[in-house]
Amino acid sequence: MKAAPPAPPTTVKLTVVVATNGGFSAPAQAAAPQPPVEAEPSRAAPDRPPVARAGTRAEEFAQGDHVVYPTHGVGKVERIAIEDIAGHRLELIHITFEENRMTLRVPVSKARSAGLRKLATRKTFEEALAVLKGRARIKRTMWSRRAQEYEAKINSGDPLAIAEVVRDLHRNAGQPDQSFSERQIYEAAMDRLAAELAALDQTDKPTAAVKLATHLQAL
Repeated sequence: MKAAPPAPPTTVKLTVVVATNGGFSAPAQAAAPQPPVEAEPSRAAPDRPPVARAGTRAEEFAQGDHVVYPTHGVGKVERIAIEDIAGHRLELIHITFEENRMTLRVPVSKARSAGLRKLATRKTFEEALAVLKGRARIKRTMWSRRAQEYEAKINSGDPLAIAEVVRDLHRNAGQPDQSFSERQIYEAAMDRLAAELAALDQTDKPTAAVKLATHLQAL
């Protein structure tokens, strides 16, 4: 008697819920709830500290908007709905991140404090592209400390701070003496910039990456 063939693998869509102060649990299929992202202590280079560009006023989001969440990058507002979660009636913004098949639900009342923002303006991104052409500013500190500073800049969601990471690490990109962690941080920063530029230009990420590369040639 032949054994039954193994069942085909299934794809699970991950849902992450950002908790409010009252707290609530994610659905059974979801990962553990994440608290709202608070700004990390500034460890950035003196040229500019990493700050989440949440704006000076609360932003309004609508279905279909491309948005940036500091620790996850560019996503898209799938819908905004009122839901009952653990006894709390909350208005939640559902944000999908297609690349990692994740859905993040952020309470509207916590969107600003979590650092959620709309795409950068064209003027802001032009400033970020100008940063790529600047001179690298490498601090004379241990790599472990600089790596923490670079990661803080990337997770700030600030395109200008992320551009500084790309600028500072570009000169060693692809070189034999570049460490694995340095290459990872450089690629993560490039990916974040390319994703936001692609959404801003309404193109794809490879095309945006080529545009970034042309600006880096001036380094």
